[in-house]
Amino acid sequence: MRVYFAAPLFNVAERTFNTNLTIKIEEIGFKVFLPQRDGVENTAQYLEAEKEQRRKLLFETDRNEILKSDIFLFVLDGRVPDEGACVELGMAYLDKYINKKKKIIVGIHTDSRSAFMGSKPNPMVRMAFDCIINTELELIEYLKNIEKK
Repeated sequence: MRVYFAAPLFNVAERTFNTNLTIKIEEIGFKVFLPQRDGVENTAQYLEAEKEQRRKLLFETDRNEILKSDIFLFVLDGRVPDEGACVELGMAYLDKYINKKKKIIVGIHTDSRSAFMGSKPNPMVRMAFDCIINTELELIEYLKNIEKK
């Protein structure tokens, strides 16, 4: 099964968390598209493109990977959910809803400094998820159970 990994990736801590969690998910047999590792940014096509063309390439690559995924995973950590990942969430949900796919949409939320800790995210974000999980261990167990179905 293919996992699209949506998450903030703008500092070393975020990228390290994303990489480490991706490794754990791949170790249990999933194929993960991690934009910071697998995205278009490291290709010659991207590096040779003009600024606006780079944005288009990035958007189209990530969109296409979201549409190919069986599981959409969103790291909700941070004070508020990452706005780019929120757009990706909308794409994943619409793909699931309109195309009647069995795509699984799951969030992981481990950050206690979040603006919504102890409450729920905005309903326009929250209602797109099949579930929101609070620890890496719970996520890995959840994914193992999906694999068995």
